[in-house]
Amino acid sequence: MSETNPAAAAAVSAEAAPHRYTAAMAADIEARWQDFWDAEGTYAAPNPSGDLAGDPELSAKPKKFIMDMFPYPSGAGLHVGHPLGYIATDVYARFQRMTGHNVLHTLGFDAFGLPAEQYAVQTGTHPRVSTEANIENMKVQLRQLGLGHDNRRSFATIDPDYYKWTQWIFLQIFNSWYDDEADKARPIAELIAQFETGERAVPGHTRAWHELSATERADVLGEFRLAYASDAPVNWCPGLGTVLANEEVTADGRSERGNFPVFKAKLRQWNMRITAYADRLLDDLDALDWPEAIKLQQRNWIGRSEGARVDFPIDGERITVFTTRPDTLFGATYMVLAPEHPLVEKFTPAAWPEGTHDVWTGGHATPGEAVAAYRAQAASKSDVERQAEAKDKTGVFIGAYATNPVNGEQIPVFIADYVLMGYGTGAIMAVPAGDQRDFEFARAFELPIHCIVEPTDGRGTDTSTWENAFASHDAKIINSSNDDISLDGLGVADAKARITEWLARKGIGEGTVNFRLRDWLFSRQRYWGEPFPIVYDEDGIAHALPESMLPLELPEVEDYSPRTFDPDDADTVPETPLSRNQDWVDVTLDLGDGRGPRPYRRETNTMPNWAGSCWYELRYLDPHNDQKLVDPEIEQYWMGPREGQPHGGVDLYVGGAEHAVLHLLYARFWSKVLHDLGHVSSAEPFHKLFNQGMIQAYVYRDSRGIAVPAAEVEERDGAYYYQGEKVSRLLGKMGKSLKNAVTPDEICDEYGADTLRLYEMAMGPLDVSRPWDTRAVVGQFRLLQRLWRNVVDETTGALSVADTEPDEGTLRALHKAIDGVRQDLEGMRFNTAIAKVTELNNHLTKAGGAVPRSVAEPLVMLVAPLAPHIAEELWRRLGHTDSVVHQDFPVADPAYVVDESVTCVVQIKGKVKARLEVSPSISDDELEKVALADEKVVAALDGAGIRKVIVRAPKLVNIVPA
Repeated sequence: MSETNPAAAAAVSAEAAPHRYTAAMAADIEARWQDFWDAEGTYAAPNPSGDLAGDPELSAKPKKFIMDMFPYPSGAGLHVGHPLGYIATDVYARFQRMTGHNVLHTLGFDAFGLPAEQYAVQTGTHPRVSTEANIENMKVQLRQLGLGHDNRRSFATIDPDYYKWTQWIFLQIFNSWYDDEADKARPIAELIAQFETGERAVPGHTRAWHELSATERADVLGEFRLAYASDAPVNWCPGLGTVLANEEVTADGRSERGNFPVFKAKLRQWNMRITAYADRLLDDLDALDWPEAIKLQQRNWIGRSEGARVDFPIDGERITVFTTRPDTLFGATYMVLAPEHPLVEKFTPAAWPEGTHDVWTGGHATPGEAVAAYRAQAASKSDVERQAEAKDKTGVFIGAYATNPVNGEQIPVFIADYVLMGYGTGAIMAVPAGDQRDFEFARAFELPIHCIVEPTDGRGTDTSTWENAFASHDAKIINSSNDDISLDGLGVADAKARITEWLARKGIGEGTVNFRLRDWLFSRQRYWGEPFPIVYDEDGIAHALPESMLPLELPEVEDYSPRTFDPDDADTVPETPLSRNQDWVDVTLDLGDGRGPRPYRRETNTMPNWAGSCWYELRYLDPHNDQKLVDPEIEQYWMGPREGQPHGGVDLYVGGAEHAVLHLLYARFWSKVLHDLGHVSSAEPFHKLFNQGMIQAYVYRDSRGIAVPAAEVEERDGAYYYQGEKVSRLLGKMGKSLKNAVTPDEICDEYGADTLRLYEMAMGPLDVSRPWDTRAVVGQFRLLQRLWRNVVDETTGALSVADTEPDEGTLRALHKAIDGVRQDLEGMRFNTAIAKVTELNNHLTKAGGAVPRSVAEPLVMLVAPLAPHIAEELWRRLGHTDSVVHQDFPVADPAYVVDESVTCVVQIKGKVKARLEVSPSISDDELEKVALADEKVVAALDGAGIRKVIVRAPKLVNIVPA
């Protein structure tokens, strides 16, 4: 909202006080010190090899690796909400340097992906041109904030020197398999050797490995590789012209970017076998210092559940289901397959079986028609929509029956959208008596409901009278026996164990563990992404490019637009931009495999935007290494396991909670593969995670609901007006489209970067969202002005501190501030640290006279992590020639931290009657005596007897009269 600029008003008085701290002075100070830091390499973090070698003092320092989540360089630039986390990590990193740590803190740019490509398509500007321009603009904005980054280590994911190693890691994953016995990834060459020697049988074949064709071998290995291509159901978005991962589809079945409809389609795509690591991804969360809410989200996403696999015979074959309640098998009265289940076509007959209920057919003449129509309907829904508790249950009979293996009943097989291929086997046994969705489906399709768990709520066992399912984990099993096994009378746990053992003995099932987690779809039909280092021979077999051919760079193309389609046309298929560049696609290469030059076809999909951010923490360690992913000694130093960090990882990682599943889960997976293969010592990428809150802003909308410029809105009598029209106000996100964005450039121009830094840190706890209020920024500007006046004479510009000893009150104020600020900065409580600095500064202002040097210098050092520019300037004016950045943070004298006296409140009948100044160490007995002897207390009691005295030394005495 518009208002008079206090900083500008302050500048008017510059003639009277020419050396006053103003916005203009702040700009000059900040620019000079930023240049100094760059020229001196102030924030360069030495590595153990080279930099630390031969320097005992440096090598003895403990390390601290501090990271922000990768920023994406938007063309809109930064608003004041973006740097919240960057300023926080900078404050923390500066504090760690001053407490004796070797700190690595830098920032790169996550620059591949859809936004840049969409912008390029709209404007005709090549995505590299626009992205690099955005990066340069963002660098200018970030530098203005005085962030202490080691800029030698910065990079962008679009740099070929960077994505060479992204491609290299992909090949490590492609050339690996997960050995369940060793519980780790191993090179695929070791698996091939086992097949060649006969140590391991070749699955699906009776012939020996050397008797298989090249295509057959490739197919076998594809079932083991951690990166593999397969024909699988995918989320196809015609409006974007690409497939999307499940996590990129919203709850209402639309694309996260662009809000286009998403459909299910079957396409050949690259996948990452992240499911092989499900147990480790789950178990290793326990040792990470992450918010419990984030751990819970990951646990839920991985979704581990124990149960049994059960085979239901059908037409001489079988349908396999996974169930967490095998004890209810006798209650299964029908089966449901996911609409896209590969066995649907196989078991769907040409005509309806005799006696098929009309309600089962969906009104279609044949099972094939019914299945096709229902599949088309289900394809338009997202997985979330399909699993929602909808009132109306939909589905269709496929025309086939399976056999319940425990009682021989013939049970109908349906397809229904509430069953997903992404969970279990894509098939369920339906037990309508114990599951509400199954119950509602059975009622809708007139299917039987068998009571197999004794109700404990008095409803009885006649299911025809039930209004809902009865689910219980502690009731008794009933109606569950055959000639070979009986579960009747058992509790759930015992019944599960007995039926699971029976299934295994009969060879029709076994106990197993299932996960909600699905393999990671890793293909995108885009131009602006990392090319896959894969080529295909004339038989369609995928071959890895040798390391000598990396990086495989993106070709320069005239048309980098993906082919998009009518957003509602589900029958379209992707066409990638790279596929139109035949000179690049069709190549003759010698892959060094002894076969000489041969024709190949390149992979024309590109990697998803997540690829570059799966390993960027490693590149920060050794950014210019062109021989290895990272030097082992360097990786061990910065990220290796140590006490309290058994899996290693970054010491502090700060970013938004919105990345709880996607980025964090993917990065953990890549880290574990690299660890298993011996490339890194750390099995986890990020040991400590901190989620910062969001800076919000008021959005003002006119009567049409359209956002109006917030800066032009006026407040009158509690209402808000834009150009004379009343508008509504609602707190929400900050952004250009909402016309409420405030740029850091604006605040820096009006007050200086140090003021912006202080304001963002003082707004509230870092992990809580808070509203932006430009009017409140001036409060931190005034704090800096008072700090300046306590050290510099505003009239002459001379140093105003005195070489005198401080009084005891000032010493106590100083050491309490040192103690409190140190604890707050360590705990990332920056708002309370600023409050303590303010309290000390105000004490010195009120005391009057020249501030003792022995107080001014530690005060400047307390401010240094928070407002580094003014701290550097004052440190230099105090006569120091070295930077304040690497000074030792002040240490409090315990003798001055403890209060000399505290105020004790004395209450009678709950009302305060006296306040006593007492020793902090006074005992309960001593305090009671002092309180009862106080003349105000004696007068208030007026001779009344005392029934009870409650003492809470040293701060409270509560007297209850008789």
